[in-house]
Amino acid sequence: MTSIESLENELKNNKLHSLYLLYGEELFLIETQVKKIKKLFGPITKGINFISIDDTNVQELISDIETPAFGYSKKLIIARNTNILKKEGKRKNAEMVKLRERLSEYLEENEQEINEAIVLVFVEDDVDTKQNLYKVIEKQGIVCKVDYQKPIQIEKRILAICNGYKVKIDNSTLKYFIEVCGTNMQDLINEIRKLIEYAGPGGTIKKEDIDLLSTKKLESIIFDLTDSLGKKDTKKALEVLNNLIYNKEPIQKILINLYNHYKYKNLILNFLITR
Repeated sequence: MTSIESLENELKNNKLHSLYLLYGEELFLIETQVKKIKKLFGPITKGINFISIDDTNVQELISDIETPAFGYSKKLIIARNTNILKKEGKRKNAEMVKLRERLSEYLEENEQEINEAIVLVFVEDDVDTKQNLYKVIEKQGIVCKVDYQKPIQIEKRILAICNGYKVKIDNSTLKYFIEVCGTNMQDLINEIRKLIEYAGPGGTIKKEDIDLLSTKKLESIIFDLTDSLGKKDTKKALEVLNNLIYNKEPIQKILINLYNHYKYKNLILNFLITR
C-alpha cells in the first residue's frame, strides 16, 4: 500500500508505473492524481492510445489491453467504477467473478508485456482487499487508498496553496478555516481560492475574511446557533436560524444536528463530572 504523499512525490518526479489502483473517500485527491497520471503519460488520442472503461464495457478490458496503440508506444486505460474489485454478498455475479479470475491470470502471465505497452489505472469507490485481483495489482503496481485527510495534512496542503500565491495565513486562522469549512478537499480548495483572490499577492487572510466570504458547513453554523442560545442572544440565534431556512436547509436536518450537538455535549459533561 502506497500513501497519497508517496504517490504525489513519485508523479512530481515524473515516475510513472504501469498499474495503479486508486480508491477511498477523498475523491478530489484521487481525481487530482488521475489528472497527473494523464498529464505525465503525454499526448492521447481517444480510442487509439487512450481508452475509458466503466461498468458498461468492463468485459472488453482484456481485449483493449491486447489491442495495439497504433502509432504510439504505449496505451493509457482508465477503468473507473467498474465494480470488478467490489466486495460481493452471497449473490455473486457469475460473469464478474469469471472476468475477475481471467484478469488476475492475465495480469500475472503478461506482466512484462503490460509494463512495456500499457498504463492501466483502476479508480474504484469500493474495494475488496481479499480478492486475488487486488493482491495481483498490489504486487505488480501501486495501490493507494485515499481517505479523508487528517487536519494536520489538510493544514499543510492549504498552507502550500497560500504560499504558492504569496498569501499569508497564520496557524490559528488556518485552523479556524478548516473548522468552519469542513474537511472535504474540493470544498476547501474552492473556499481558499476565494480568500486568496480577496487577500491578493502579499496579503493576509484574516478570520473576518473567512466569516465574510466562506460558505460555512452546517455543523459550524449549528455551533454558532447553540453558542448564541447559550449566551441568550435571541436576536443572533434567530438570525442564524433564518439564514439556514433561507438557504433551504431541511428543518429535519437542522433538528438532527441540534440534537446531536446537545447529545454529545451532555456526554462530554457527564464524562468530566464522573472523572
